Amino acid sequence: MTSSIFKGLLLAGSLLVASLALPGFAHESSTEGAADSVFSAKKALVGGTLVDGLGGAPIYDSVVLIDGNQIVDIGQEGKLKIPEGYEVISTEAMTVMPGLWEMHAHLMLTGHSDYGHWHKTYIDRFADEIMPASAEQLLLAGITSARDLGAPLDASVSVKQRIADGEIAGPRLFISGPFLQDEPYPGTEAYRWGVDSPADGRAKVRRLAEAGVDVIKLIDQDVMGLDKVEAVVDEAHKQGLKVVGHSHKPDEIRIGLEVGIDNFEHTGLTTAPEYPEDIMTMLKERTAKGRIAGGPLYWTPTVEGLWNFVETRDNPEDVDSDCWHRGLEDDTIADIKASIQHPNRLDYFQLTPKRKPTLKRKFSQLREAGVVMLIGTDSGIPLKFHCQSTWNEIDVWTRIMDVPVMETIQAATYWPSKMMGVENEWGTLQPGRYADIIAIKGDALKYPALFQNVDFVMKDGVVYKKDGRPVEENF
Repeated sequence: MTSSIFKGLLLAGSLLVASLALPGFAHESSTEGAADSVFSAKKALVGGTLVDGLGGAPIYDSVVLIDGNQIVDIGQEGKLKIPEGYEVISTEAMTVMPGLWEMHAHLMLTGHSDYGHWHKTYIDRFADEIMPASAEQLLLAGITSARDLGAPLDASVSVKQRIADGEIAGPRLFISGPFLQDEPYPGTEAYRWGVDSPADGRAKVRRLAEAGVDVIKLIDQDVMGLDKVEAVVDEAHKQGLKVVGHSHKPDEIRIGLEVGIDNFEHTGLTTAPEYPEDIMTMLKERTAKGRIAGGPLYWTPTVEGLWNFVETRDNPEDVDSDCWHRGLEDDTIADIKASIQHPNRLDYFQLTPKRKPTLKRKFSQLREAGVVMLIGTDSGIPLKFHCQSTWNEIDVWTRIMDVPVMETIQAATYWPSKMMGVENEWGTLQPGRYADIIAIKGDALKYPALFQNVDFVMKDGVVYKKDGRPVEENF
């Protein structure tokens, strides 16, 4: 069977199942008569330790039954019978869990150190080369859902739709399109939109909503003017969209809390040793409201790149990996390599060694305040590659920030799906959920560094990685 025929069958099966089945409900008739479709093949994952994303005890010697793109049942060997016609895939000695989320990715970036050069040189290649390559790299790292924050609108919508249609492989995308801010920085107008009045802010939010974005991303809201920020957030919420806001500066947080931003990004305040007392009071007042305020307050701290920079600068072996080459043209790879040849010379990171000593305190403050933390990495910024960034964040959370592994896993599975309002579809392993599943050889609950080698990746019932290698016919 040729690749094109395979993809055609895959897409046809996907559309058939999607049109006949709703997540959360049994669908005995949805795949009836479609048993020959590649997409609707029945699979049983058997033998592994299953972590379902709900935070409870794992299921040992697990069995996961998958029909088409949905999970039919979950149980244990000897208790849950595998019906006839199921392809058995062994997960013995593996940790099985929901596909991971990356909640702060930049698909238009791939580690290049010179943004000015990158945007000018590659903007016409974002949609056809750069973003599809980033998507493949994320998927092979076990990321089955990703939130892409900040990119030209047409490119974002195109890549999101092509992934959804099965034309290209990647995690399902939740996009913001361009940032909204007071004024775009020179040369960034393609992916940063200025807001010059409350009416203009509302109009831009509506334009983004009509184009199909999933969140609104604010930056520099402290210089935007409260009336404009309020208009953007209010209009976004009217359109059913959550608002994500930078937290680099104290007033970005203060204003964001005042107007109802849903999710703050980064562990900012540069070299300040901790968050100011008044901000901590505001955070605790907000987290005390919970559902009354519309749900938890979410925070994506993106700490790994800051924590590991000095080690990367002094011993850049990870940068030498070729995992980030996948999908990129030879000239693109050469350009990126040249730009990061001397990590110690990158102006982008000169303040980072002074920020590192503040991270544990700020991270601890956020946890103590009761915000719900999400795994996200700023993936794509200089020296940070999509094939490595998520597992590095998991490693720093568990090894350095002392976050329990199960809590960290939920921050990369259940809570992102909850924040995005799709917890009934993805983020946990339950009957009726879509089959986004990864498996890792070994006990990842005991040794979370094992996340660096995700051995099995299934998204929507399709296997994209098996035995540690890409299933190339599905790309």
